[in-house]
Amino acid sequence: MSDDGVGVRVVQRLAAEFRFPPAVSVLDGGTLGLDLLPRLEGVERLLVVDAVETGGVPGTLVRMVGDEIPVALETKVSPHQMGLKDLLAVAMLQGFAPQEMVLWGVQPERLDLGIELSPAVANRVDCLVDAVLEELTRWGEVALPC
Repeated sequence: MSDDGVGVRVVQRLAAEFRFPPAVSVLDGGTLGLDLLPRLEGVERLLVVDAVETGGVPGTLVRMVGDEIPVALETKVSPHQMGLKDLLAVAMLQGFAPQEMVLWGVQPERLDLGIELSPAVANRVDCLVDAVLEELTRWGEVALPC
């Protein structure tokens, strides 16, 4: 749904342009929802990139951590966000939620059918890629260009 595809675009860029340490998995979780639960076992840190409704100007970036993330997902941008909220809740109930969670989001402009990002969101993909790489570096996981 147009701008909701921003996370996929960021993951595609990261996978195509960088090599990651063995401890880092780059994954397009898309609409997998609870099917991702086994992938969270043993994960200490989780970084998510998505379109997030903040009420701000389209293209505005936001960084949320920990308990801020489920609250941010209360206002759904797309059906898969409810899956992410449920995924985190079930992981917590089962005792293996990541110890540290970060969400890098961008305020969408359009959520209509289509695969093209709006200009406001497309112009932020580079910034989101950089934000992910910087976050990983803070965690001691350095990605190298291919």
